[in-house]
Amino acid sequence: MMSQSEVLIGDGAVLLELQDGVARLHLNRPEASNGLDIPTLQDLQTALLRCHGDRRVRVVLLTGGGVNFCAGGDVRTFLTKGEDLPEYVRQATLLLQAAISAMIHLDAPVVAAVQGFAAGGGGMGLVCAADIVFAAESASFLAGATRVAMAPDAGLSVTLPRLVGPRNAAHMLLMNPVVSASEALALGLINQVVSDAELQGVALAYAQRLAEGAPCALAATKRLLWSGVGLGVDAAMPEESRTVAALCRTADVREGLTAVVEKRRARFEGC
Repeated sequence: MMSQSEVLIGDGAVLLELQDGVARLHLNRPEASNGLDIPTLQDLQTALLRCHGDRRVRVVLLTGGGVNFCAGGDVRTFLTKGEDLPEYVRQATLLLQAAISAMIHLDAPVVAAVQGFAAGGGGMGLVCAADIVFAAESASFLAGATRVAMAPDAGLSVTLPRLVGPRNAAHMLLMNPVVSASEALALGLINQVVSDAELQGVALAYAQRLAEGAPCALAATKRLLWSGVGLGVDAAMPEESRTVAALCRTADVREGLTAVVEKRRARFEGC
């Protein structure tokens, strides 16, 4: 039986609630296509820090309200800044970088559910920093920075090539094609395409199933995946060995092994 959800952040540009280990982090500026201005980025950082500080959080489900998941930086706000634009963008970029880093270093895996546009360093950056991504058939992906004479941020110059390969990343970052959900799937940018009507339910079901896993093992696996990108196989294997040995000291490993022998579902409690 599912427990009652607990509202952790109930108002503002980013909402957060927790139920059965799944923290639902919701971008809440649908009227602005969830564009990321400084207040929104501050709210996002606050929500991610809440997830970092709560051991009950086993999975984060990232969603965006309205038609679009996230249209990137709030262009309308940018245009109001005039000569102050460089300083405003510098502050916004620092906050976005902090949010991306928080997602990557979060112990809990991040599952994203994307509908409509995921654009710019904000939208694409969040997609590339998530661990698992579901996209609705309506979803479209656009890097967009060079289209407005800017350059990639939010780690896209590293995360996007990691996902789709350097040649595809160069094309997406330099030419700014609008990439459909089916194209994104073929490129390896996302994990699955579902109908718009099914998106939230499918992503939530996946997050709930993932939340039943062993938290320490999931966190360690996520860390190995992210840190192994630049290590190479020979350097990564000793770290894998140390990680597995450390996990074997936990009760969750004993529970997992016992559950296999007893042919039942494991009940993981965490480190």
